[in-house]
Amino acid sequence: MGDLEIRRVTADDLPAIVGMLADDPLGALRESPDDLTPYLAALERLNADPNQRLVVAVREGQVVGTLQLTVVPGLSRKGATRSIVEGVRVHADERGSGLGTRLITWAIEESRRANCQLVQLTSDNSRTDAHRFYERLGFTASHVGFKLQL
Repeated sequence: MGDLEIRRVTADDLPAIVGMLADDPLGALRESPDDLTPYLAALERLNADPNQRLVVAVREGQVVGTLQLTVVPGLSRKGATRSIVEGVRVHADERGSGLGTRLITWAIEESRRANCQLVQLTSDNSRTDAHRFYERLGFTASHVGFKLQL
């Protein structure tokens, strides 16, 4: 699989990340790779928040994957801290290589280091392959997620 580095995102990574976000039927409808302005503003907000970890996986100088990990303190579960995994993307050329497993394993380990008691994520109903992937990694489809577009 070659050397892989997982590191925080920089502004130079945004074209590759937005390209991966847009590279599927859902993302193609909601992402704008031609205008990085809103993504740059979002990156500044993310970098200013100590509970956010936006990372890329880099191999041979190329961004090949990304995810966002958010640490959320809470009251439920006896004051448990949880993490939320969002925006998981693997470059099309890397799918099936084990990179997704490496990214999620990194997120779980990082969650443990942050003293989280639970890692959670949502996945669009249409992403059945992703659901099987997460279940193979030990996640259970224990809840129904709801979203409200504003």
